[in-house]
Amino acid sequence: MDMKKVVAFKVLLVLALTLASTSCKKSSSSKNSSRATGWQINSREGGFQYNTDFKEQETSPGLVFVEGGTFTKGRVQDDVMHDWNNTPNQQHVQSFYMDETEVTNAMYMEYLDWIKRVYPPSDENFRAIYNGALPDTLVWRNRLGYNEVMTENYLRHPGYGEYPVVGVSWIQAVEFANWRSDRVNEYNLEKAGYLKRDAKIVDVNAESTFSTDTYINAPTLTYGGNEEIINGEKRNRRYVRTDADGNESNIYATRETGLITPKYRLPTETEWEYAALGLSEVRSYNLYRGRKKYPWDGQYTRNGSRKFRGDQLANFKQGKGDYGGIAGWSDDGADITNKVKSYAPNDFGLYDMAGNVAEWVADVYRPIVDDEFNDFNYYRGNVYTKNAINDDGTVKVVTVDNIVYDTLSNGKIVARNLPGEILQVPVDENETYLRTNFDKSNTINFRDGDRQSSRRFESFNEDDEANGNKDETRKMYNSPKNIITRDSSGKLVRQYDKSNNRTSLINDEVRVYKGGSWKDREYWLDPAQRRYFPQDMATDYIGFRCAMSRVGSKSKTTTKKKN
Repeated sequence: MDMKKVVAFKVLLVLALTLASTSCKKSSSSKNSSRATGWQINSREGGFQYNTDFKEQETSPGLVFVEGGTFTKGRVQDDVMHDWNNTPNQQHVQSFYMDETEVTNAMYMEYLDWIKRVYPPSDENFRAIYNGALPDTLVWRNRLGYNEVMTENYLRHPGYGEYPVVGVSWIQAVEFANWRSDRVNEYNLEKAGYLKRDAKIVDVNAESTFSTDTYINAPTLTYGGNEEIINGEKRNRRYVRTDADGNESNIYATRETGLITPKYRLPTETEWEYAALGLSEVRSYNLYRGRKKYPWDGQYTRNGSRKFRGDQLANFKQGKGDYGGIAGWSDDGADITNKVKSYAPNDFGLYDMAGNVAEWVADVYRPIVDDEFNDFNYYRGNVYTKNAINDDGTVKVVTVDNIVYDTLSNGKIVARNLPGEILQVPVDENETYLRTNFDKSNTINFRDGDRQSSRRFESFNEDDEANGNKDETRKMYNSPKNIITRDSSGKLVRQYDKSNNRTSLINDEVRVYKGGSWKDREYWLDPAQRRYFPQDMATDYIGFRCAMSRVGSKSKTTTKKKN
């Protein structure tokens, strides 16, 4: 054999062996092959099912992505009120999503329509559910002002459809977010073939509803156990497997599929302030250290660009008796609220983070932010719960017959839970024993307001307290205790606190709200400013928007094809 041919043959043999070796390596590191055991994932024969194709969290309806980071939270400019409740402190926020606009009247009306169909107020058993969700339209009334046109029209008239909803309490805002979470996940599962098409519209009633938590923990109990809806249309269900006998497995979506999104919720105060500052584009030293005053760049409320010079950048009260400016010139375009997206967004793409309406956030109000204890995802208001369990080990699902109603301090009745949801109970010693990160269910007063952290801790008499004789004047947050009860006939009995010893309005039922509104002067447009209001009451200048946690990577990634 010619020597050149021998050499060429050897080269080809080496190349072939190399390619074979490379092929084997690729096969052994296949994304569907476990790096722990070598077993196949997502095999047709059954076994571990997992979404190995998951790239990143899909942005849910209405939201925009806010990349997390470090910023200076708290007072950075003016403090004319001398509240001393926003001392600068450095915080880090994880990435999250937030509504690009405030929740509008049209969005809230969709919620009311769903409740009215599923829990018709004509049924005495459900009347309190619908009435408890209704915004308080009487917030528009003023003893010396004529505002009946807003009282009668603002919520429902299509002329105000894209205006931010008001008259909504913090409690109602939280319930809206919970409802929204279930409806979005219901749609995602239907789209993926795990639920019957259009079940969310056609087949839902008070005894047959969808709850995300129930579906995760006990999918067969959703929709009242209606298998026709729960088993869906098999065509799209990627993880459904059939054995040799024709029996199906993995017929319900789990968290491992990546189809079930985190819940919509109110943003924490730290998230809201970080998002409002919009530090994503301009990262100068001064801005990083907390020198930015408004959600837009600059120290003034008017536009400085040549084309729009002098235009107002937000909807706020410009002076005494001046809610919009001179008609036709220097006008901010609104005398009350304004249509969302009427002003330019900030660098995160969020609209009206200053002006229009102030917004509820999740936190319980305290004048002190305890950054010495925590500077990561700061939030005060945690109340940890767990699923209630039946004697047979199954989760306890709320039914039509055991809805629990709460009477609020203003006499309004709201449903604590709805049929189809899993009953929640406080965590107990089974979860807290020997833990170092939390030791009880309710941590609202941790390091601020509880007995151990009160200024006059030595003044407490535990024996008197055990007998119900608390000396309320000695507590740090000594707020009025108005009591509302029902007599034997069901009539409300209101007992007003007439004590002269009350020293504060702060308690565990007041929540923070942020941002200026159409009723506020420009001082309140600074995202660092903070105020509080009772969680069960509403006004004509506080609205809200929802947020959602991000799972996975901190930043949005673009997958590049490897060569």
